[in-house]
Amino acid sequence: MPDIAPSPGGVRVARIVTAGTFDRPEGALTLENNTWVVGDDSECLVIDAGHDGRAIVKSIPREQRVRGVLVTHGHFDHLDAVGEVCDGTRAPAHLHEADRFLWDELYPVTPDATLADGQVLTVGDVELHVLHTPGHTPGSCCFHAPALGVVFTGDTLFPGGPGATRHAYSDFDTIIESVRRLFTLPEDTVVLPGHGESTTIGAELPHLEEWIDRRW
Repeated sequence: MPDIAPSPGGVRVARIVTAGTFDRPEGALTLENNTWVVGDDSECLVIDAGHDGRAIVKSIPREQRVRGVLVTHGHFDHLDAVGEVCDGTRAPAHLHEADRFLWDELYPVTPDATLADGQVLTVGDVELHVLHTPGHTPGSCCFHAPALGVVFTGDTLFPGGPGATRHAYSDFDTIIESVRRLFTLPEDTVVLPGHGESTTIGAELPHLEEWIDRRW
């Protein structure tokens, strides 16, 4: 993870990497996910919670109140630990309504709050702007923190291209439009994805036409 300067009020970004192995007909699949924690000494927001809720909760200092768990999209590896983290911290879960059908596959309860395009969430002195970026899933969202110069992209944008669109509810042309929207952010904005390492908007911008030509 790159060095990200904290805000004047001390809000900083931490990464927690968790892993889970899942059985599939074609063989076991092991996934590593990034959980991002954005906050100062007293409060934070958690972005995605996969695989190991206990490890995530233990990584957050006791004096840091969790104000919410934001879900970038409804795939199981990004939310299968949301219930445990919310129970352990008494924080509400936030999800875009368009991904509710994926949430319902794991949880019998309604998410506590709904994410919407243009919504602004605050933690300390930092604003997180909700960007609805469908394509990977209908309700995929990214969270832009201008004061920190970062955008949390879930599975919408990675180093080297957009997220997968192999599901029946996914759409390549739609995710490309979402990526175009991300590409309006300042080029030095650090991209913090749901898996793997970071990149910047400027590093990925020149490759858009290549991705369009290859269709992934």
